[in-house]
Amino acid sequence: MPHPFLDLAPLTAERFASIERRVAALLSTRQDVVITQGEALLPLEACIRSGARPGSTALNVVTGPYGTTFGNWLRDCGADVVDLVVPFDSAVTGAQVAAALADRPEIDFVSLVHAEAATGNTNPVAEIGEAVRAHGALFMLDAVASTGAEPLLPDAWGVDLCVIGAQKALGGPAGVSAVSVSERAWDRFAANPAAPRRSYLSLLDWKERWIDGGRKALLHAPAQLEMLALEACAERVEAEGLAAVERRHAAAAAAVRAGAVALGGGVCPYVREAAAAAPVATTLRVADASLVAAKAVAADPAVPVAAGGGALASQMLRVNHYGPAASLATVRASLTALATALGVPAAPALDAAEAAWAAR
Repeated sequence: MPHPFLDLAPLTAERFASIERRVAALLSTRQDVVITQGEALLPLEACIRSGARPGSTALNVVTGPYGTTFGNWLRDCGADVVDLVVPFDSAVTGAQVAAALADRPEIDFVSLVHAEAATGNTNPVAEIGEAVRAHGALFMLDAVASTGAEPLLPDAWGVDLCVIGAQKALGGPAGVSAVSVSERAWDRFAANPAAPRRSYLSLLDWKERWIDGGRKALLHAPAQLEMLALEACAERVEAEGLAAVERRHAAAAAAVRAGAVALGGGVCPYVREAAAAAPVATTLRVADASLVAAKAVAADPAVPVAAGGGALASQMLRVNHYGPAASLATVRASLTALATALGVPAAPALDAAEAAWAAR
């Protein structure tokens, strides 16, 4: 008998284009949208390798581990890279970016992560975009963790390349992503002799063979499951309403932060200022974070609690609250498991979390 995951009809060009339009609506963008079948690192690398080249000077804002990755790609492309590094427990400011741009007038490319799920911070893209636009540089934004969790307006904010993924607040799989591309970015890519061509990393191939061709013939056979999953993500957001989805994530973040403060046991928010805390995940500073996370998961294997990555594993743990996990039930379960791991009462944390949720 037919299998719903295996016996799928090929995805038509018309269906593929309709999914692009839904992604564009999600981003409130009039720019071209390219859907890529692969984790979001694929379009992120494609944007950098298309937009940077020897002779370029790039400002790479580092507020977490992905900024380091972008810097490495930019250098590999031959760009002169200026790293603007800020503490991972804070956010960069528009003033800091403007000062860095003023110090190096030749900067022509800026890379930034909107929300860092790994460190729990989020950056003020609107004011940063204003500084970048005034300078005239091309602006690439990694919005994988922020899409659906907080406001994202690439056109209004002057973002030339906005990369999103389905696996965080949209609640989908990691195997599909997309990027909106401005006309300035297309012109920059076309003028770059080092931009990938006839390659899985080539955005220009999509421009010339798909977009300019009237979206009538796909470059290759799309991965149906991933494309249908992205379509389902868009449908779910449309049904709930984007503003409601964002409010739910903001409420979850506020509830976890308030509950963590009330836990005691040496726990405090890793991101110092609430305004700089990302709605997609809350990071907490705690001694022996790996041990605490392991005990919490042992108490309730379903809770989205994990130790920080790399050097942060000993001092930071992360409570993920994105997609379906942006719920009061998940917040309560996570705080209860953490209270068990720390050997402290859960009631004060649960009361604080529910009050914070209700206030949102």
